[in-house]
Amino acid sequence: MPARTIAAAESWQGRWTGPVGFTLDDGLIRPGPVGSVADVTVEGTVFPGFRDAHVHLELVDAGALYTGGLDEVHDLGAGLDAAAAWPNPSGPAVAGLPRVRFAGQFLTAPHGYPSDRAWAPRGSVREVTSAGDAADAVREQADAGAAFVKLALNSVAGPVFDDVVLAAVVAAAHAVGLTAVAHVEGVGQCARAVAAGVDVIAHTPWAEMLDDALVEAAARSTVWISTLAIHSGPELAVAVDNLRRFHAAGGRVRYGTDLGNGDLPRGPNPSEVRALFAAGLGRDDIVSAMTEGDAVGRLAAGVDRVTVVPGAPPRSSDDVADWLTRARIVTVTDLEGVSR
Repeated sequence: MPARTIAAAESWQGRWTGPVGFTLDDGLIRPGPVGSVADVTVEGTVFPGFRDAHVHLELVDAGALYTGGLDEVHDLGAGLDAAAAWPNPSGPAVAGLPRVRFAGQFLTAPHGYPSDRAWAPRGSVREVTSAGDAADAVREQADAGAAFVKLALNSVAGPVFDDVVLAAVVAAAHAVGLTAVAHVEGVGQCARAVAAGVDVIAHTPWAEMLDDALVEAAARSTVWISTLAIHSGPELAVAVDNLRRFHAAGGRVRYGTDLGNGDLPRGPNPSEVRALFAAGLGRDDIVSAMTEGDAVGRLAAGVDRVTVVPGAPPRSSDDVADWLTRARIVTVTDLEGVSR
């Protein structure tokens, strides 16, 4: 069967393209030329799959996230048995489910957060007892297929790693090619994470107003996952101000919501988007934060599904926030079912 041609009025491929064509061939959607008449017209804006970079899949319905327009999610704390059943992003898509990259278990100090939390699923916490134990703990996550490791540095809720163990966990992650992601909460914990070489801060810091020197250092060496909308009042104000300065200093921001933490929307969260606008990110910055990484490259090479938002991209913050909630996944099968 000859390749089918697809036309869309707009697409995001690291930038807005304007009217754009795609081809549908060999089970993949690829950017490509379209003649004067396309076989299929997509009524909306085509994106590489949207991603939420901070979720807890054991606490939510993964299928609902897919229905909400999320093509990929990053799970930041779960039991290894549960994680083994999730769709691998490097493998074929599983109908009705997002692709999943995961951290595996929370790595924490003995009796540290979240070992005493009722919401933490059984088997989701791995206490690291010493610097010598760090390599074993990290290897367990890597052997289970983890893409990153999650370190708990929450001095508000309990004990945290000392500097020696913290450095050992980060070094062990890097030695096996894994990204070190840290939950930082409590005065001084963000500074400790940055000094130890942590790669990603799992939540925009909200427990303290960071000084400018630390924000600038963090902007040079770390990525921050937003998760602003889980806060309110003074905590939200602190987080927004920290993120505003981090972004202004050139720091990379990833969109993430901490799905599983309360009753949050199962797709793009308009409150999160509005908070990102409040932190100084523009519309294009926010779209980049939702697709940053290898999603744009995957689309160029050919994908089996895309995220589509009906209509053209608006400009105002409220309109963008509401518009993104209309996201849906469109698959090759969906497009093949459209009559010529």
